[in-house]
Amino acid sequence: MLRVLEMEQEVPRPRDEVFAYFDRPENLSDLTPPEMGFETLTPPPLLMHTGALIDYVVRIGGIGVRWTSLIPVYEPPDRFVDVQLRGPYSYWHHEHTFRETGSGTLIGDVISYAMPLGPLGDLAHALFVRRRLERIFAYRRRRMVEIFGTIPQKKQE
Repeated sequence: MLRVLEMEQEVPRPRDEVFAYFDRPENLSDLTPPEMGFETLTPPPLLMHTGALIDYVVRIGGIGVRWTSLIPVYEPPDRFVDVQLRGPYSYWHHEHTFRETGSGTLIGDVISYAMPLGPLGDLAHALFVRRRLERIFAYRRRRMVEIFGTIPQKKQE
């Protein structure tokens, strides 16, 4: 079963600056909860481009899992896509978008993913995978605020 997770977050920084941060694969470890033990295996320099391959290790339940991403779409400073070639999902497609707004940059994420192992994978998703993904992206949201700040709220009159 294909699932979709969509998120947006606006930050008060110019699009070029925000894209430049995401353009550096080594920054992914800074956006991942520490308990996941994220480690980049691809030696530096890591240059984003169409066709780039990036290898990682993440810890899932304390077990290291290799993850290989391919960048099939790279259109700076508007968007890029990473797809999992090797990893814990049977399918993973993550589109990152960056759109200028009047007050900064709107960061968008659309993740389409599927679990392996049929009904057993669906059960794992219901029991813990969905919540783990929500926690990972909640952590990332907090880190974006720490790195780029927040858009000031307009006062109600």
